[in-house]
Amino acid sequence: MKRVTIDPITRLEGHGRIEIFLDDHGEVANAYFQVVELRGFEKFCEGRPAEEMPRITPRICGVCPSAHHIASTRALDDLYKVDPPPAAKKLRELFYCAHMIHSHIAHFYALAAPDFVMGPEADPAQRNILGVVAKVGLEIGGSVIRHRSYAQKIQEILGGRATHSVMGLPGGVSRRLSSDERNQIIEWAKSEVEFAKFSLKLFEDVVLGNKAYVDLILSDGYAMKTHYMGLVDEDNKVNFYDGDVRVVDTEGKELCRFPARGTAYLEHLAEHTEPWSYLKFPFLKGKGWKGFVDGQDSGIYRVAPLARLNAADGMATPAAQEAYEKYFATLGGRPVHATLANHWARLVELLYAAERLLELAEDPDITSDDIRVVPTETPVEGAAVIEAPRGTLFHHYQTDERGLIRGVNLIVATGNNHAAICMSVKKAAQAVIHKGEVRPGLLNMVEMAFRAYDPCFGCATHSLPGEMPLVANIYDHEGRLTQTLSR
Repeated sequence: MKRVTIDPITRLEGHGRIEIFLDDHGEVANAYFQVVELRGFEKFCEGRPAEEMPRITPRICGVCPSAHHIASTRALDDLYKVDPPPAAKKLRELFYCAHMIHSHIAHFYALAAPDFVMGPEADPAQRNILGVVAKVGLEIGGSVIRHRSYAQKIQEILGGRATHSVMGLPGGVSRRLSSDERNQIIEWAKSEVEFAKFSLKLFEDVVLGNKAYVDLILSDGYAMKTHYMGLVDEDNKVNFYDGDVRVVDTEGKELCRFPARGTAYLEHLAEHTEPWSYLKFPFLKGKGWKGFVDGQDSGIYRVAPLARLNAADGMATPAAQEAYEKYFATLGGRPVHATLANHWARLVELLYAAERLLELAEDPDITSDDIRVVPTETPVEGAAVIEAPRGTLFHHYQTDERGLIRGVNLIVATGNNHAAICMSVKKAAQAVIHKGEVRPGLLNMVEMAFRAYDPCFGCATHSLPGEMPLVANIYDHEGRLTQTLSR
């Protein structure tokens, strides 16, 4: 049996590898997506004061620290049994919309676009962000950088820092927003709305206008029928910050629903382990772990933009709602099972985040001085859920009588998608590799299956030594493994 290794895989956050095994006829017998780093954050948070968690957990990842900051802050609200004032909630959501904007821009233009603008089998030297800028023009490239910068600056204004923020406190936030800062954010938000509309038009022209790309998106090799999870408001509209976690089945019917604050998730989710990965495999308790299979009876679910749109009945802002309706009308109705449709869904969410950013910035309460309720309860246990750019994110803390952390459970977005990513990689490999033909373009098409999820393995798994494990396999002229060197 021939073994093909993709190591390291590219255009993602963190590290991983793909192992593909071909049978005697050159067809894919199996494929494994392996996370090769040890996860350590849950353990070394133990013993820390609970109020430090919003400053510790963002260090999990430099790409989505704001997601962990806000999830941790909301978990502290539940831990201390305190409800922040309206202005504090709006400031947190304003900050978080900016985070979603900067993350979605980064993934679409830098990580996903090279596969569609340059082509899945383009020269790897050109299949990158520099190749994209060269093809679409410096003006568009400059606009991408500028609008991502606006979002980062908003996070810096509200969070104190652009990356590892310090705004979140149990019961509120650390500072109010001034009128001048608000006016600047309104100006940037208006520009973000127009940029999001431009991005959707670009996708329509470049991707939807290319029949080969549409056929690839809708092909069986990039489709799986799974359940879908996402945070929704009381009207079942997509929400990133608060509401209920809603799970729908392979036909779009509601399977379960639970509050985004508190430990109710434990009634619905469990985590499975496999000996070949350091990352766990969450599944739906009501369905049970049936292995790496899709379908109505499987316990596997998906999160991230595709899942959020499938789990919701619409978007809460007008232009995003129009984009939502066009998305499902074009792709054949809800739910959409096409993995690569994540990229389009991500742009629909970009528009929602921009519109919501503007709504919040124009809210007269956003500059209120009433930004915190000081906790008085003794902490024992608390949990909360938000929507990270890469999907549903759970933070769950337990403390001793002094408020020191004695237990942490973090189910991050990429962890929720882990089983689906493994299945998607295998299915894509089986779709594109035949008769033993393996070339860089085909291997990139296998990578496209995981890249659609925008996975973050620096977040989902973390190496305690702080360095990338390196394994070099040496084979002889007959393909036999003769030596393995490792760091």
